[in-house]
Amino acid sequence: MDFIQLLGFLAAFLMFSTFYMKNMIPLRIVGIASNITFIVYTFNAHVWPIFVLHTALLPMNCLRLAQMIRLIKQVRRASEGDMSFEFMIPHMTKELLKEGDVVFRKGDAADKIYLLKSGALRVDELDVAIRPGELFGEMGVFASEQVRSATLRCKTDVELLSMTAAQIRQLYYQNPDFGFYLIQLLLKRFSQNEVNGLKAVMEPACAAAEAS
Repeated sequence: MDFIQLLGFLAAFLMFSTFYMKNMIPLRIVGIASNITFIVYTFNAHVWPIFVLHTALLPMNCLRLAQMIRLIKQVRRASEGDMSFEFMIPHMTKELLKEGDVVFRKGDAADKIYLLKSGALRVDELDVAIRPGELFGEMGVFASEQVRSATLRCKTDVELLSMTAAQIRQLYYQNPDFGFYLIQLLLKRFSQNEVNGLKAVMEPACAAAEAS
């Protein structure tokens, strides 16, 4: 068995390994090694169809490997970064509402998230104010029922920026930063809701204790 045949067996082994592997980055690296080995083997053995195939596959595997490494860096940066939503603004639509208008009512379909750009809003059921710069409405969009759990009313004239559920899904798949931002935002909102719920229970109890 000469060197060229050994090279062919090595190329075949590397190719087999790519079908066995589960992690994408090692798979791409082994795939690149397999492409290079096949190119050298088929060039020396004059097997031109396989030579052309792996010559075409090599840059594709290199491109996919570079994309995966870039994606991992983006995810790491997003998970370690702060909760900034500036990158969302170009994807949002401006809405103008008057004092007393209802942004949405309890039980309405939750199909948008909002960013309050100016003005003031109040949640009727919780007596909670929303101030400029706050993102809201995401809980209903990601809930299993996808309905609003409270009524939101304009305390003043307001300017809102909104994003539809379809836009949210598209941005989620395209931008890892957005995915991690949503996770952080939902966790923060759950924590806030737990605190507000605890206050709602404790305040009447404390008032009753003082009265007695």
